[in-house]
Amino acid sequence: MARFIFITGGVVSSLGKGLASAALGALLQARGYSVRLRKLDPYLNVDPGTMSPFEHGEVFVTDDGAETDLDLGHYERFTGVPARKTDSVSSGRIYTNVLEKERRGDYLGKTIQVIPHVTNEIKDFISIGEDEVDFMLCEIGGTVGDIEGLPFFEAIRQFAQDKPRGECLFMHLTLLPYIKASGELKTKPTQHSVKELRSIGLAPDILVCRSEGPIPKKEREKLALFCNVRPDSVIAAQDLKSIYEAPLAYHREGLDQAVLDAFGIAPAPKPNLARWEDVADRIYNPEGEVRVAIVGKYTQLEDAYKSIAEALTHGGMANRVKVRIEWVDAELFDKEDAAPYLQGYHAILVPGGFGERGTEGKIKAAQYARENGVPYLGICLGMQMAVIEAARNVAGISEAGSEEFDHEAGKKRFEPVVYHLKEWVQGNHKVERKVGDDKGGTMRLGAYDATLTEGSRVASAYGDIAIEERHRHRYEVDIKYREKLEECGLKFSGMSPDGRLPEIVEWTDHPWFIGVQFHPELKSKPFEPHPLFKDFVRAAKDASRLV
Repeated sequence: MARFIFITGGVVSSLGKGLASAALGALLQARGYSVRLRKLDPYLNVDPGTMSPFEHGEVFVTDDGAETDLDLGHYERFTGVPARKTDSVSSGRIYTNVLEKERRGDYLGKTIQVIPHVTNEIKDFISIGEDEVDFMLCEIGGTVGDIEGLPFFEAIRQFAQDKPRGECLFMHLTLLPYIKASGELKTKPTQHSVKELRSIGLAPDILVCRSEGPIPKKEREKLALFCNVRPDSVIAAQDLKSIYEAPLAYHREGLDQAVLDAFGIAPAPKPNLARWEDVADRIYNPEGEVRVAIVGKYTQLEDAYKSIAEALTHGGMANRVKVRIEWVDAELFDKEDAAPYLQGYHAILVPGGFGERGTEGKIKAAQYARENGVPYLGICLGMQMAVIEAARNVAGISEAGSEEFDHEAGKKRFEPVVYHLKEWVQGNHKVERKVGDDKGGTMRLGAYDATLTEGSRVASAYGDIAIEERHRHRYEVDIKYREKLEECGLKFSGMSPDGRLPEIVEWTDHPWFIGVQFHPELKSKPFEPHPLFKDFVRAAKDASRLV
């Protein structure tokens, strides 16, 4: 049976609970243990699929089609363990499950209450697959004291009580602010956070304290005394130049050893950190630099494209170059020439998105890349914009556009080379969708197979013609335009196995121009860069004339 580690946060949000959880998972793996990481989010949305990226950052999609929090991306990138639907849950999903059971009569007429019915549902979720791994790491979203998080805190308190002593551990992440005027590192916010945690029945075994620099011995002893933890269980989480240094940094601080000591695991296996030492070496010792423009409409919030930024970093590591990402707002050149904004970049990436805003700018970015021989990677909507650009400017379909924009405007304005996907094959059955369906969970979601054309650039990049990639879309390039576009040189080099859905397009007379309907960034890892990003950065490196 698994040992459970519950990660909570205090003082302020966005301190890096997800990163700390992922790094700890990687360290336990380095010692030979199997791990699984989970996220429990207190918000009332059933999942983040319908949230704006400005609200919650990117939506991370799993192989089995769950739309989840971006922290699951950190978990996968650091551990290589594919996330599942059972690794992410929200208050909305918990309450939905409880109310569905109540409607069915499963509670046999009882009055439904937060305790025990909601907390039992949370505990049942935590228990899923507990016999599959050595350690189960469960991160609770938000901060202690949030009213919506109380059922989760109560559930993990009960869960630890239900388990035999020594099978559950609580790790609390807080902030140690540095007051510049007085030159002091302040422990009081952490003390108050732990006091709040203890008031609801939880006592931390390990304190992870986010700080700008090292924590002096005096402050460590003070935290240990007032927060009732061992001095060697006060772990400093200092600011790092790269998140991929986190496993090594936490190991130097003794986090993994503190966890094993708290569980009474002795003697513990020695860690093999060669993988992470190689990752750090590649990040800190590049042999050149490439500039990549990401042309999107959520560029004010970098978390909206978190996995893409990380996948580019991985591609840079594979090519031993630093990828300097620069965010370009697509709306800047919706009505202007794109050239002044895009000159000087070694490659251009247009990511996914929803809605018409900014799309004319993305189309111009694809046109600039095509006409000037700049390496281009279009992902999801970025592929569709490249196809619309080709249809308008090369194939002579001047009114080419997407049905998505007509649906949004409520009137027909375009010839839909991109249409609303009404049916597709998933496994052994057919899925059908209507335009008026609910927004949540109704897209083509999760991992699907694709077949690549022999001799194509993508087949060369993958080293195979059979691939599986994750999708998240409800609009698709219409296959009926294939012949006309291919006559112009835009090849449909990847298709769904039944040959009905275009998955990849590429310009044959271009140094590197590829559009993909799926999201390759979701499967990239620092120690296993995605083949497309690896080849894309190589093309950027060639474009920059690096030796």
